Amino acid sequence: MSRLCSRFGMRVLAIGLLVLGLTGGFLLSSDRRDQDKRMAASAAAMTESDEIQQLAMARSEAWRLGAPQRAAQADAQAKANAAAQTAAGQAKAADDATRQEQEASRSKLRATPTPTPTPTHYKVPSSCSQYSGNQGIGCGLLLDAGFGLDQMPCLVNMWNKESGWRTTAKASSGAYGIPQALPGNKMASYGSDYLTDPVPQIKWGLSYIKGRYSTPCGAWSFWQAHGFY
Repeated sequence: MSRLCSRFGMRVLAIGLLVLGLTGGFLLSSDRRDQDKRMAASAAAMTESDEIQQLAMARSEAWRLGAPQRAAQADAQAKANAAAQTAAGQAKAADDATRQEQEASRSKLRATPTPTPTPTHYKVPSSCSQYSGNQGIGCGLLLDAGFGLDQMPCLVNMWNKESGWRTTAKASSGAYGIPQALPGNKMASYGSDYLTDPVPQIKWGLSYIKGRYSTPCGAWSFWQAHGFY
């Protein structure tokens, strides 16, 4: 009986040692797998860090190598800007010179207008009685053209500047007559005596104003800004 118990105890002990060995082996294997995973993750992290560092170095090198090109582009842009400013200044100077020349040409025509007799073939309406001579004719033709009487002061001011309301006023540019048509023969379609008769001259001038500026006051506003219309 004692031998039987002894054998049974030995078997239990052997089985226990076997279970313990298997458990230890399992735990050791699991721990080794965890270590392998940690080592793989660490290696991957180091690889990614190296790649990032290499990329940063490559970008830095590319930026350094591109410095001469950027400097050349900046220099070219600066030269282009300077050239554009110079050209703009020259264009403005040329425009100012042209405007001064035109102003000088017109200044010869800006004497105080002398009243001239109204042609017998045109009757000035009573609503224009405040104007006389060629200005009276201009007032009547202004109304005939469909403009309001309020537009007359603008027309008076502008053609005072252009010709002094003289039918024979001639500028060095070749502009002629009360409205300073250029060339003067443009006014021939309104009368063969356009060289001396204010009626065809004024009719042409009003038609030109209407087509380009809508109203005499619109033309006068442009004239004040540019010195011509």
